[in-house]
Amino acid sequence: MKKLGIIGCGWLGNHIAERLSGQYEIFATTTSESKIEELQSKGYHPTLADFPDHSIEAIEEWDVLPQLDAVIITVPFSGIRGAQISMKEKQHNLLKFLGNYKSQLFLMSSTGVYPQTDKDFTEDDQPAQEVESESFILDKFPQTNILRLAGLMGDQRLLKNYNISGLDLLVNHIHYADICSVVEKMLDNNSESKVYNVVAPIHPNKEEVINAQKDLPYSGERAEIGRTISPAKLIDELDFEFQYPDPRYFHV
Repeated sequence: MKKLGIIGCGWLGNHIAERLSGQYEIFATTTSESKIEELQSKGYHPTLADFPDHSIEAIEEWDVLPQLDAVIITVPFSGIRGAQISMKEKQHNLLKFLGNYKSQLFLMSSTGVYPQTDKDFTEDDQPAQEVESESFILDKFPQTNILRLAGLMGDQRLLKNYNISGLDLLVNHIHYADICSVVEKMLDNNSESKVYNVVAPIHPNKEEVINAQKDLPYSGERAEIGRTISPAKLIDELDFEFQYPDPRYFHV
């Protein structure tokens, strides 16, 4: 069986591990000692590892790396909501942990790298080499696939469960199941050095989404122009079909 490393086995990392555990032996890192037993109970091989934003001497290369066919990094490096905040020491700590890894590599980034402007953004609008939270890993590991994830949704992560403002704004959301499918397909394809927006192709406004999740009708109009992120490149290059293309029905 192939071996997969997941650096940062939190909410998203766990969903990816669950999807792929039938095909891969899972090696996962966690920052919490209390999660070690939980990960072991699922049949995974956990490692306690943290990547603080300050220099620490204790970080060494992950000892299982030579065994791994692919590594997925879900630890955030782009600040809250993708804001481009320098995390130089955190980045340096991750690079030390990765050593000289040569195989397939994924970095989960964010659509927050795009400006807050009313436009339909494509990957070409923000080349990865010009984004600090992405270029730091490409400089050392040019084979890295960068997945720019929209707002993570699914399970209990539904818009109706949050205190939301700007109800007329269009949403850029993605269901975790579709992220898992993208990763699975790229692993199968041995994809390298790709940059994709991983975003549901339909962009209702927040009120539409909340009303649908509450089983309420919506009679308003949707703005024709807003800040939207296009998944067209992903759909075209991977021949990808979304299981959840419309955020209004993520709860169904």
